[in-house]
Amino acid sequence: MNTSAPALTPTTRALAWCLHLLIVALLALTAGRSVADGRAHAGATTAVAAACAVVYAAGPALPRIRRSPRAAAVWLIAVGACWLVLLALSADAVWLAFPLFFLQLHLLPRRAGLAAVTTTTLAAVTGFAAHQGSFSLAMLIGPALGAAVAVAVVWGYQALYRESEQRRKLIEELTATRADLARAQHTAGVLAERERLAREIHDTLAQGLSSIQLLLRAAERALPGTEESPAARYVDQARQAAVDNLAEARRFVAALTPPALEDATLPGALERLCATTSARHPVIARFHLTGDPLPLPTAHEVALLRIAQSALANTVRHADAASVDVTLSHLGDHVALDVVDDGVGFDPGRSPVRDQDSGGFGLAAMHARMHALGGTLTVETAAGDGTALAARLPLPAPADTEPEDNR
Repeated sequence: MNTSAPALTPTTRALAWCLHLLIVALLALTAGRSVADGRAHAGATTAVAAACAVVYAAGPALPRIRRSPRAAAVWLIAVGACWLVLLALSADAVWLAFPLFFLQLHLLPRRAGLAAVTTTTLAAVTGFAAHQGSFSLAMLIGPALGAAVAVAVVWGYQALYRESEQRRKLIEELTATRADLARAQHTAGVLAERERLAREIHDTLAQGLSSIQLLLRAAERALPGTEESPAARYVDQARQAAVDNLAEARRFVAALTPPALEDATLPGALERLCATTSARHPVIARFHLTGDPLPLPTAHEVALLRIAQSALANTVRHADAASVDVTLSHLGDHVALDVVDDGVGFDPGRSPVRDQDSGGFGLAAMHARMHALGGTLTVETAAGDGTALAARLPLPAPADTEPEDNR
């Protein structure tokens, strides 16, 4: 098959149909004139013309001929043989040489196509001269000009097609380059914004938390009484909370995993979170693990840990609960986190009021985290009946899951 031949487009498909119709019309003309003129071989001419039409129709109908160069060559030989037999019976078959030129140039490599066109031209001139019983220069000029026009048209179109393909590839490369540039600019913008946030957090939150930690340490030393007194214990808890949040702020700046996940699994981090909550606040927080733990992507672990932290913080601040249960469940193709408390609950029909002290919408942030990872978050509650929060995340394919020891 001619590798430079263009793939079928609406335009080339229309041209191909025109070529099919031309060949059928010329075959019908050859058979019709033979019958109308009452020639001696009218029956044979009609039969050969019909056979030629059947062989030719096999080309467009069989996909193998379009895909295989060898099958295309065999088909062209069969069509050419039928045409030669028809040319031997009727001089009108000489007109079929012109559409045959286009078939040969389109389906065969350049050199083979040119050789086939030359052979077809000589056969047309020889057959027509034999029917006329004489030879003249005009008999040679007609088929030769037809062959030259076919070669010029097909090769010219192929050259235009190659140039068009080169331009298309250049446009695709330009588009890809622009996309790469846009990604690079986006990355540069993200890095610049991260640097700005790093400076702001370092100069405000980190410095403030560090100062709070130092002040609480000084207050702890200045407190009268023993280290086991309630006041000393509360000051120590407050100082430890400042230390933990200072570490969180620094890890956020560095875009790393939370410190709770750095040297532990998610179940271990959740268990420690429950233990810390129980130690620092008048609420009993219990952790439960169901299913066989599987390694999760870092983004999934961070999202679930943040949701657990936010849910427990809401329980401590607003629920007035005596106990809260945190359950991490591995359920085959997804992982679930459930936080259930026995507090006062709230009316789900009312929009949450922004907490002026904490400065954020906890549930909105949880929904955003789940949505970003393709998960869901549901909250079931009623005034006086406690609150049940359920987060569901689909598990990625095994090849996409990050091993825990690579965290």
